[in-house]
Amino acid sequence: WVGPLAWSKPGLTSRPLSEMLNDSTVGIFRDSKELRLRRASIRCCVMSADAFRLALCSHRLLELDASWASEGLTGASVVSGLVSSPECSVSLQRLSLNGLHLDWGSLEESCVGFSSLLGLRTLHLANTDLTDDILEDICSLPHLESLDISCTPVSNLSALLQCKNSLRSLIAHRLRQLNMSPSRLLFVLSQLDALRHLDFSDDRPPAEDTDGRDGDEVARQLLEGSSRILPSLVSLDLSGRKMIGEAALAAFVESRSGLIFLGLLATGLSSSHVLTSLRNLKVTGEANENQVCEALRKYTERECFVQKALIQLYRLTTDADTAQPDMLELVLGAMKSHPSSLHVHLVATACVFNLTTQDLAEAMPVSLICSTITQLLHAMKTFPNHQQVQKNCLLALCSDYILQDIPFDRYVAAMLVINWLSNHQDPTLQRMAVAVISILVAKVETFKNTYGSQLVQLLAIVQQKAMVGVVDSTLKFALSALWNLTDEMPSAARSFIQCQGLELYEEVLESYYNEPTIQQKILGLLNNIAEVKELQADLMDEGLLEHIVILLKDTQVEVGVRYFAGGILAHLTSKAEAWTLDQDFRDAILKQLHESIITWAHLEREMVSYRSFCPFCPLLQTCQPSGVQLWAVWAIHLVCSQNTSHYSSMLERDGVTELLKALAAHPDTHSDIQRLVGSILRTVEGHQSSGAQPL
Repeated sequence: WVGPLAWSKPGLTSRPLSEMLNDSTVGIFRDSKELRLRRASIRCCVMSADAFRLALCSHRLLELDASWASEGLTGASVVSGLVSSPECSVSLQRLSLNGLHLDWGSLEESCVGFSSLLGLRTLHLANTDLTDDILEDICSLPHLESLDISCTPVSNLSALLQCKNSLRSLIAHRLRQLNMSPSRLLFVLSQLDALRHLDFSDDRPPAEDTDGRDGDEVARQLLEGSSRILPSLVSLDLSGRKMIGEAALAAFVESRSGLIFLGLLATGLSSSHVLTSLRNLKVTGEANENQVCEALRKYTERECFVQKALIQLYRLTTDADTAQPDMLELVLGAMKSHPSSLHVHLVATACVFNLTTQDLAEAMPVSLICSTITQLLHAMKTFPNHQQVQKNCLLALCSDYILQDIPFDRYVAAMLVINWLSNHQDPTLQRMAVAVISILVAKVETFKNTYGSQLVQLLAIVQQKAMVGVVDSTLKFALSALWNLTDEMPSAARSFIQCQGLELYEEVLESYYNEPTIQQKILGLLNNIAEVKELQADLMDEGLLEHIVILLKDTQVEVGVRYFAGGILAHLTSKAEAWTLDQDFRDAILKQLHESIITWAHLEREMVSYRSFCPFCPLLQTCQPSGVQLWAVWAIHLVCSQNTSHYSSMLERDGVTELLKALAAHPDTHSDIQRLVGSILRTVEGHQSSGAQPL
């Protein structure tokens, strides 16, 4: 088997499968002696007629799918290539050319046609420029069993009478240009005695309802006809035929004991009482989940039917309380099959939310949720200005489980949400977007130096809220996002300063003095800036630092706020040569650092997390003042005692363990610091000796 599916090994590539088989790659199959292909799929591939002929037509193919292929490949070039091979012209049994331009006039030899493929049993020509003449040629095939001529411009089906003894399946969906009277069309269909499956459905929009009345009349007469008409029929699809009645349906069902499938989507008949007792009968319709799911499986490539099925699925899953992964897979399949359809994505994204909300996502396979997020991000990217699609996607993404535990491209997700945020002011969506961003940026290692636009949008929200003194979740999430965005990201910290973020934060720091959660987030970001040597000069503002010292000293202020105030001061005072303010002010800060920190109570709740301990390394040098050392050691002790398994490996990785040991052994190290260092080392050693493995 050759084709995109044959290349889909996990982790092999992130490129779309349809891009992997082309003129260059298909050349490896030219040697038909070493590689004896029997089935080939070049569906959606970009390939020329010459490459197709040289690489594939020398094989004794049984099946070929060239649907929706592009470049120079046409139906005529495929058929002429296959006919040129004595092997293929006899061996080929299944051929799919859906979506191709047939370009029959380009055939140089008038004798070349589908009828030259003598072994052909199945032929799919949906969405092609099939004509009555070509259909006439097709129907002369001696073994033709299955034919799909959906969405083609054929006007007369009389040619089907040629294959009435062999044709077992006819798919004639949405034949808009049929020019036959209902009686003539019914006569032709009634002669197909071997037919087991007939699809005579139509998905015309409401505005075109009157255009299908002749077809609806044929469908009604077919239902009302006796079982002598199409005696072998076990599957009938009349979806979209709105003018057939329940009485006709009942008459048909009662006369067909062997019936296994009925297509009744968008007919108004899928809840008919005559269907309730037929448990083995598969039905596409809107009456229940089984019918809707059957419709999504059956009509994958029919956009109008997919949309109708999804609308009903949304209604049925609004109060879902059990995980339904099979149903979610069907929704994702619809999104993948119609990647640019707003109508499909509008409803599909709402269905995704229903099926993954609350705890439902946690009960599904991780791989399925990964695929779900991929499709949500595609929807956000494809429809950036459609508010409801964006809202649906944000609602689905706004889950701690998804954002924290599921692997996906968080950078792409964060950028999409931030870009959307720049053009929309809806308060509800703004709150969700900022909440999602605040978590995503904490998980992204680097933002590839594209900080300006992200920071501007988030700072605008902070300014908007601060101007009216609001304290809400949107403000908190925006502050958290900015804090995380600048964490160990010097370029982001520099952009923050360039965007006048420092001036704004100084104002907010003073105006929200009695809001510890706001203060902590602001000081956390300023701490990120203080860690960057090149940016410390921007914080050398006496008024700002005096305010931070007040927060450090105030015993009525929460320890979390005092902690980050101390971090800023510790970093700025750690380099005597970089200090540009009064030296006595620095000495006073260092003294106050030690006096304050030693009084802090140990915190049980997790207050902060670190990507690494690298920013602490300069503070742990034996030459540093004790106030600087004490803040760093207190911080390390806090996180190591709260999450030992995670941070013990980080200590070793970042070389902090050796620095701590050096501090403990140095004669000038203050006893307060030695005590905390000893506690850290004992905690880590105890964890390692217990056999626990670092995360």
